[in-house]
Amino acid sequence: MDKTNYSVARVETYTRASVVKAERHNERKNKSYSNMNVDLTQTQNNVHYKKCESTYNERLKEMIDNGEISLRGLKDNAKIFDEIIFDINSDYFEQNGGYEFAKEFYEKAFHFAEKEMGQDNILSAVMHADELNVALTEEYGKPIYHYHLHVIAIPVIKKEIKWSKRCKDKSLIGTTKEIINQVSHSKKWKSGLLLDNQGNPVYDENGKAKLIKSYSLLQDKFYQYMSDCGFRGFIRGVKGSAREHLDNLDFKVKKEKERLERITNQVEEKQSNFDKFMKYDKQIADISSLGKQKKFSKKIELEEQNYTHLVNYAKKGIVADKKIYELNTRIDNLRNAVDKWKSKYDEIVEQTKDFFHALKLAPQRVFDLFKSLFAKEKQDELEKQRLEQEKILAERKVREQARIERQKLRNSPDYKKRRADRDAR
Repeated sequence: MDKTNYSVARVETYTRASVVKAERHNERKNKSYSNMNVDLTQTQNNVHYKKCESTYNERLKEMIDNGEISLRGLKDNAKIFDEIIFDINSDYFEQNGGYEFAKEFYEKAFHFAEKEMGQDNILSAVMHADELNVALTEEYGKPIYHYHLHVIAIPVIKKEIKWSKRCKDKSLIGTTKEIINQVSHSKKWKSGLLLDNQGNPVYDENGKAKLIKSYSLLQDKFYQYMSDCGFRGFIRGVKGSAREHLDNLDFKVKKEKERLERITNQVEEKQSNFDKFMKYDKQIADISSLGKQKKFSKKIELEEQNYTHLVNYAKKGIVADKKIYELNTRIDNLRNAVDKWKSKYDEIVEQTKDFFHALKLAPQRVFDLFKSLFAKEKQDELEKQRLEQEKILAERKVREQARIERQKLRNSPDYKKRRADRDAR
């Protein structure tokens, strides 16, 4: 069992159309799930720290109608909803008190989400306690559930709306007209500057400031927040790398194969024990020969020693019946697990065969391809950051120019004369 526990905070984004599927999963509105580990008999143990009384889209419309948020300028297929999923290895909770500890832990995680997203912008927050962790269940010999938290929120930023050139009062042009709660996923999750130990920006070899992706910052903040709340025994989720992306799928396939082999061995071992357990032919024959029937009666006479043996055999038989039932149940469960993981393993192999074939033929080219993809993603993020910075500087320049022009207007003789005439009237 891997004793290293990692904290995870990841973000999924949804449009108004795509969030419906997430809602049905989070709020357990489906009657069946593609995830075979969802146990609906345990759904009553799920904990809502905030419950959406309507649908996510209905709550969104209500917030818009009430003027709480604005979708100004967004397209119909824009990303409106953010889902933050908080998670730690299931074994972490088992080591620290199980279900009750998980409820306490994720209540604090919910407060962290409120701090990051704004209390009023969170639609739903639910801890799932009904998804079975098959590996730990087999290891512990009892049901172990994968506790994790789903938070659905609206990404909101404060946005200044300026008076435009259409404004009749020219002195107001460029000044703040109002501040709205604008929904914007891209602006909510901006990358931050990478700072050194002295708090100064770190630059690359080309003189550009290095950035930390917003989701990585979220991971850092979540780990720090939970640590400050007194939770120990876990570390921040490992930051990704190109090599990690290349090896991750292969690692999963190998782990599933190892689990499949382990389960198969357990089935064979239990079957062997069961077969040995059932070999009592001689004892059965001995029991059958005990006692003799009384003349003119249906009663059986037993010597005291034989009676004692028979009672002991009866007690052992009752225990054996119970053990046999438990073993049969265990064997059936293990066989079902083997079938399921064989199917899952075959599916993974089928889905990844082209990738591993390419990796076998030209590992360096595959590695270089992934490296170039990750580099391009990073470059696009830097370019986006640069354009946003230029836009901010341009807006500041326009505002400053407008302020100077207004000041010149106020200091002009004509303006002072008109002002004096108006005051005189």
